Amino acid sequence: MLLARVPCVSSRLYRASSGEPGAGSRERAGQAGVQLSARRAWLSAMGVAEQLLRSVIMGSPGSGKHTLSLRIARHFELKKLSSGELLRDNILRDTKTGVLARPFMKQGELIPDDIMTPLTLQELKNLAPYSWLLCGFPRTLPQAEALERAYQTHLVLHLNVPFEAIMQRLSARWVHPASGRVYNLEFNPPKVVGVDDLTGEPLIKREDDRPEILIKRLKAYEDQTKPVLEYYQEKGVLETFSGTETNKLWPYIHACLQTKVPHAHWKHWFFHEEKCS
Repeated sequence: MLLARVPCVSSRLYRASSGEPGAGSRERAGQAGVQLSARRAWLSAMGVAEQLLRSVIMGSPGSGKHTLSLRIARHFELKKLSSGELLRDNILRDTKTGVLARPFMKQGELIPDDIMTPLTLQELKNLAPYSWLLCGFPRTLPQAEALERAYQTHLVLHLNVPFEAIMQRLSARWVHPASGRVYNLEFNPPKVVGVDDLTGEPLIKREDDRPEILIKRLKAYEDQTKPVLEYYQEKGVLETFSGTETNKLWPYIHACLQTKVPHAHWKHWFFHEEKCS
């Protein structure tokens, strides 16, 4: 069966406005829908099928990757693979990979490529029949190159969020360690302070959210991922979204994905039904 490459516009930059999404956002979404309909008609006329989407979401710690990747996976029925969740699961299960990764995570250091790359690529083998979204991987150029040797990356969503906004956001973040559920005292608080909504178990501050560790993580992210962004920009698959609030970035991300995700994966969507975390 022939597969049609999903076209992607190179290095487009989206800036979230300070106001609520309104007619302009709806108009952009409508235009994206018209473009997608035209592409569907072309594919049908050519007698070819749309290929699975291989996508990545990138952003510094606290940029909103987790919240947005959950929304994307739900609205477009993509399989989400989070490197952080994958690592924490291995640490909790005390696997060989978890034992190797634990000291790096505790100190807020980047997990070495020889640990992270085989772990992720092995997990992706289970997702071969699906469209997927990687969250938190790749973080280095060797990781990106290893991923590209195994799979063709069609789309990279880059979240450009100011350092000050991230520091403020993570200072109010609490997590339920067993499930990974994330709360924020400012915009997504638990029903009872310090307690998980579903289990009643205590919430904790992640060790890598401590200010001194966070500053180190942000600096490491900036240094390590700049070459990755340049790599994907050269390939013409990078889309950058700039802003400070997840809810205001979401309409632009959603409109972009409407032109990229195979329509069989679509679900009904709304702009603001979820809380940000």
